[in-house]
Order: sequence, then C-alpha cells, then structure tokens
Amino acid sequence: MQSAFINAVHQRGYLHQCSDIEGLDALMAQGKPVAAYVGFDCTADSLHIGSLVPIMLLRLLQHHGHKPIILMGGGTTKIGDPSGKDETRRLLNEETIANNQALLSRLLSRFLTFGTGPHDAVMLDNADWLDDLAYIEFLRDVGRHFSVNRMLGLESVKLRLERAQNLSFLEFNYMILQAYDFLELARRHECRLQMGGSDQWGNIIGGIELARRMDNRALFGLTTPLIATASGAKMGKTAKGAVWLDADRLSPYDYWQFWRNTEDADVVRFLKLFTELSLEEIAPLENLDGTDLNKAKEILAWEATKLCHGENAAGQAAQTAAQTFGQGGVGADLPQYGIDRHSLKTGLPAYEIFYQAGLAMSKSEAKRLIRGGGGRINGHPIHDEMRLVSLGDLLEDGYMKISAGKKRHAVVKPK
Repeated sequence: MQSAFINAVHQRGYLHQCSDIEGLDALMAQGKPVAAYVGFDCTADSLHIGSLVPIMLLRLLQHHGHKPIILMGGGTTKIGDPSGKDETRRLLNEETIANNQALLSRLLSRFLTFGTGPHDAVMLDNADWLDDLAYIEFLRDVGRHFSVNRMLGLESVKLRLERAQNLSFLEFNYMILQAYDFLELARRHECRLQMGGSDQWGNIIGGIELARRMDNRALFGLTTPLIATASGAKMGKTAKGAVWLDADRLSPYDYWQFWRNTEDADVVRFLKLFTELSLEEIAPLENLDGTDLNKAKEILAWEATKLCHGENAAGQAAQTAAQTFGQGGVGADLPQYGIDRHSLKTGLPAYEIFYQAGLAMSKSEAKRLIRGGGGRINGHPIHDEMRLVSLGDLLEDGYMKISAGKKRHAVVKPK
C-alpha cells in the first residue's frame, strides 16, 4: 500500500472489508486530508467497548493527517438500526435522544481533537437534513435507487426473517436513510469514506451506490472485524455487564481490570487495536509468556485506561490493583457496596452477598462460584454458599473484602 494510513489499518488489524482498497489507498496517498465518518445513534447515554474499534480507527485517521467526522444519529435514532438485532429497538422521545446525544458528544470529545483546522474532527447531526425531508420527493428521488430484492438479502434483514421476528417497515427504511447520510456528507463536507463495524457493510455499500447513481461520485467503505476473544466469546461482557466507556457507568478501576484480565492469546492483538503504542514498542512483548506476560497485560490496561479516562485515573487504577493484588490489601478505588446493617446483624447467606455486590450475575452463579472454591471473604476461602455472613465478618475498619477468584474484588460496608 502507498498510504501510511492504509498500511497502519492493515498492520494493526483494523481491516475487515473495503469496497476498493486500491482506490482508497491511492486517494489517501495524495497528500491531502481525506474526510471520513463513523455514525453513532443516540440509543443510550454512553458507548460501550463495542464502539471502541471504530473510535480508535478515527484516532488513527486523524494522526495520519486526515479529517474525522462524527455523525450523531439525531434523526436515525428515531427509527433504530435493525443490524444485529433480534427485535425492534425501543423508540425514544426527542428529549431522551437529545440528552443521550449531549452525553455521547462529551464522551467522544475525549478521544478526538475537535476544531476548525483541516485535520480537526467535526461533529454533525443527521437530523439537520433528515428531519425536513419531504416524503414523496424523497421516495421519488432516493427510494427509486434501492432494490427491495437486494435489501431482503441483507444479513440484518435475513436474520430477523429467518427467526420469524417482526421487522417493521420503519426499520426497513434505515438502510436508505444511512445511505442518504453518506450522500449528504459527501455533498456538504466532501466526505469520501465511511467506516464502521462489519455489521454495517450492507448499509455502507448502499451509500456508495446511491452516490454513484445520483451524483456520479466515487465513495469508499471500510469495515472493521467483529472482535471476539481467543476463546470465542464476544468481547466486552463481564460478570457486571457491558464494559462502558463512561466512568459513571463503569469505574476506571473496573475498566483497567477488564484489560488486565485479557486472555493470554489476545494481549498483542489488543495492544495493536486498543493502544497507540507503536508496532516497534509492541514487538518485544510478542515473545513473552507465563508470568512475564502479566507485564504486557499491565501495559495494555494502563494504555487503554489512559486513553479513555486520562492519565490520573489510569494511575489510580494501577495503584489500587497493586494494593489489592500485590500487597493483599484493599485499594481505595475498589467497587464498594452497601449492605443493610440489619440484614448483616441477623446474617445473610454468602451467595446473597456475592450477588448483591455484583461479583455474580445471578444467585445461582454465586452459589456455583462458592461451591467451586472461587469465593473468598477477607482473603479466606469459603465453600458453603449458605454460610451466614454477618457483622462479625467485618474487619477493624468496618468493611469486608470479598473476592471472586483472584481477579475480581469488592468492598462491602454496612449502611
């Protein structure tokens, strides 16, 4: 490849599919900033780790002298993307969408440099052009370029039809609106590239073809792979749920610990995807194994947490981990849970404590954890899930430390 950006995309593992890799490479190698966008619908007030790959790709784009565009889905959120969904998304009111959009904008501003310069990122809202569309005119000018036969062959549509799940006419229009977004961005901002996860391939191709048919424009699409762990599990799920990028949803310590717990076979791959260490800096870590690999995991946790939450938060998380694991103590940033003092006075079954503290997703999981020898209270193993935990288990400082295995801990205090 001629362009540094495309080479980096390939070498770091971001490339899954590209509509025209040679054409895009030639465009990127011309020495002029190329505008590229990723869209984010406002369906929640935070993003989780599933959105981190395209975010890192936007950072990489900016670092190579190109222009990132963040497109907020103020318009498309009112419909909902059916891609990868078994059922219709819950429709949100405009106030909720606006609130989510404000919070997502603040979060994304931590990852990119925004401004008015040629390489600065810009944040746009597709409601600016979608909200005022005239329905008949839109159907005539845009809708006629889409084949229902082809749309029925999209994976997102086939999945719902094969599982006999309802696919509303509203959702069926999503692909057309996303394609129109790409056309509008090309017209308004000379955007030449859309990037996204592999589940967006059909929607991206729809935009490329629409621009070719309506404006005779040459646009490009690039998708990233679905990231799974080496063991085949979907990345981004823990016993506590999704790995959110917002500290109000998931503490920096828990975020740090998620990366520290990466499977051995994934460490180097994740260093390339989720940190900005150079390939030369990563290369020496590829040959580590056994306990030496823990150093690479700590580097991954530090770098990923620093990008998301800042250097101070990463430092505090690392210090808490060192106190908790290396010194057998209790770090200040460990998750803390209040348990009703009256309940502790009479005693609660151990499995109930682990469940309430978030170290197990269900009570049955908590029971299995304890039966299997994975539960500890104040560093001491427990084997009876019905063992009553009471005020007598509190340490001198008025708390107890509970542990699920060697890597997940929490502080329980009476309230």
